[in-house]
Amino acid sequence: MNTHLNTALALAASGVPVLPLRQGKRPVGNCPACTGNGCGDRPNMKAAGPCQCPRPCHGWAAATTDPDILQSSAWAAAWRQAHAVAYHPGGARLTVVDLDNADAIAWARESLPATRTVPTTRGEHWIYRGAMGSVNGVREGVDLKSTMAYARWLGPGTGTMTDLPDAVRALAVKKPSPVQATPPVVTVPAPAGGGECRHRTPAYLERGIAMAEQRITEARSGVHTTVYRTFLAVLSAHGRCGCLTDAHVGRLFAAAQSKGETARHCNDAWSNARTSLGM
Repeated sequence: MNTHLNTALALAASGVPVLPLRQGKRPVGNCPACTGNGCGDRPNMKAAGPCQCPRPCHGWAAATTDPDILQSSAWAAAWRQAHAVAYHPGGARLTVVDLDNADAIAWARESLPATRTVPTTRGEHWIYRGAMGSVNGVREGVDLKSTMAYARWLGPGTGTMTDLPDAVRALAVKKPSPVQATPPVVTVPAPAGGGECRHRTPAYLERGIAMAEQRITEARSGVHTTVYRTFLAVLSAHGRCGCLTDAHVGRLFAAAQSKGETARHCNDAWSNARTSLGM
């Protein structure tokens, strides 16, 4: 069996979402539309590229712990191309402080609590237990990789992993806060034939929205896919009768953003779901 696939399966079995990397530490396109960067993926690949695939097929959003997916025929070509294995730290409830040079390492030793460390080509990865937003360039030679990012797997490292400290969280605060998504205006036709739609029954509608929020917030991997499919399900059930309000959509967007989705991802997922349903 492919050595990289073996590594990926071992990590997945321990609850770490993984994905293949091709040469240059870039994600492998796992569908024809994304092969050879056909979808136009961005250099940092914090998210799946702007392709119109039915699901995210590469980058952090494709990281999974499902051995059936990892060993599927759809991923076989990806593993044949793979030069390394990456993982989604946020999906494993971890944060990687990526120290890119000797000065950054010296700063970390003076400023941050000791934790598990992994040597890299030019520096070290310091790994903490706990997830947060990913931010590049929080200081010279220091990046934070957690939600919506991937890190190359370079071995288990040494030292005891400690909880994510406030000193690391504070590094991200210096960056501007992400803009909250503005829920799109929902314009749908009134129920045919008049009368009150059963979806407007408070208990029925509330239960549906609450279940959708729960599905998103409980996702442990494949968050981008879960958000899209949940939006699709909500629109399929409630989107044609006029019962959805901006407040309902706002709750779904807030749940998605609590899992690391950006405003753009929320709007794109909602728009794609509407398009899929012909709305």
